Amino acid sequence: MPDSGYDRHITIFSPEGRLHQIEYCISAVKNAGLTSVALRGSTCCVVVTQKKVPDKLIDPSSMSHVFKISNTIGCVMTGQLADSKSAVERMRHEASDFKFKYGYECPVHALAQRMADLAQIHTQHAGWRALCCVTILVSVDDEKGPQVFKIDPAGHFLGYKATAAGAKEQEATNYLEKQYKKDTAMDDDTTIQTAITCLQSILSADFRATEIEIGIVAGKGRFTTLSEEDIEKHLLAISERD
Repeated sequence: MPDSGYDRHITIFSPEGRLHQIEYCISAVKNAGLTSVALRGSTCCVVVTQKKVPDKLIDPSSMSHVFKISNTIGCVMTGQLADSKSAVERMRHEASDFKFKYGYECPVHALAQRMADLAQIHTQHAGWRALCCVTILVSVDDEKGPQVFKIDPAGHFLGYKATAAGAKEQEATNYLEKQYKKDTAMDDDTTIQTAITCLQSILSADFRATEIEIGIVAGKGRFTTLSEEDIEKHLLAISERD
């Protein structure tokens, strides 16, 4: 292999200009076996992800990849759960610190920029390692409206109309591109059901309410997670529509 030895440290570039350990990190996110989807509606943002409990003895309520960061910001984490929780704790600290300093809720674009900067710093120190997770942040901004941002382990971040992360990221992206050509002004229920339908389509599965997690920012900009009863209603609406 011509690149042999260039993955020993996170700060060493290969002759092609690649950081192999970052690429391994991104591959590990995809190999974690979960797929997450985030969509921006006309007045809301929605995140949907699979919920897999690896052991029957684990309490399902203790496992989640959807997190509340502040009153107005939520996220879905895709990748290693331990790294995800570390990133969530840091985001909560940064959002709280911003509010303490400036007296108002941290805008989602400022939090995304900050977390991307921190992720990029992790590629500059040989004694550190990148966190093996992809973050998708959602919020309804007072000035900019619904916002979706994705941050990868390399510190790269962008805003999206719709995005996906995880094992079936490319298939989900292709589905969402076709969907957004048809319908760009979706109400809250349509946005949720489109996200669920996207996951069902790319995974070729009909979900039960216990097999997915849904978070939404709507109305007054508060982030909430849907209960199993609410998820069941949306699944029923999708099956009746089909």
